[in-house]
Amino acid sequence: MRKNKIDILVCIFLIFVCSVCGLWGCGKTETEVTQLDYTVVEDKDIPQELKNIIDEKKESTIRLTYNTDEYTYAVAGYGTMGTSGYSICVNSVSLGTDSIYVDIDLLGPKPQEQVTKVSTTPYIVLKMEKRDETVVFNM
Repeated sequence: MRKNKIDILVCIFLIFVCSVCGLWGCGKTETEVTQLDYTVVEDKDIPQELKNIIDEKKESTIRLTYNTDEYTYAVAGYGTMGTSGYSICVNSVSLGTDSIYVDIDLLGPKPQEQVTKVSTTPYIVLKMEKRDETVVFNM
């Protein structure tokens, strides 16, 4: 009889906890996300001042933003790699409640790809309409 009372109390407690989590969402917040338009910028089209900054920093991991009167540039790089064959894939560029989220991945050489033993510094420059939000990189 006593074990049944304990089981019933445990069930009531679990129902209460589940109800509270359902009402409060257990601390999770929903954020509105909008995909942003962007362009991958070729080296020849990077503003010279930004190009100079990238050249100074590209041997290490870089995450930076650069603004002109018209555009915001988001720059991400993975530092020095020991061979050729690396590239960067943009998964998404989105606007959250108060930040821009840039999600990218480094892609290594394919298994059958011929690579040369030369140091490379893969980085990517994304250009979008000028924004004031902070850019958060997921890489």
